[in-house]
Amino acid sequence: MPRPHPTWIVAPLSLILGFGVADLTGVRPLGGVVLFLAALWCGLEWRRERGLPVALLLVAVYLLAFGLSHPLGKQVGTWPSVFAVSAIVGGVIYAVMKRHPRTAL
Repeated sequence: MPRPHPTWIVAPLSLILGFGVADLTGVRPLGGVVLFLAALWCGLEWRRERGLPVALLLVAVYLLAFGLSHPLGKQVGTWPSVFAVSAIVGGVIYAVMKRHPRTAL
């Protein structure tokens, strides 16, 4: 059985990196590409390790956090908002993925 990848690290870091790319370049779609590729890779990993329902749940958490970072950014600032939602995403993914992975399809 293949070794699981640390998606609980990759997903939150991709939120930070995606925002950083968009912020530093001024090209928001470029940051979106980072987010899309990371969400795709993580989603495929989650599906492989835990099945489609868990993968869909975690992708939804990722996208919801991205969406909520925008109004939160208006309240606390952009970078603090990105760090906060990234920490939450990492914690949720860690909690879900540390449970026993599925053993059969």
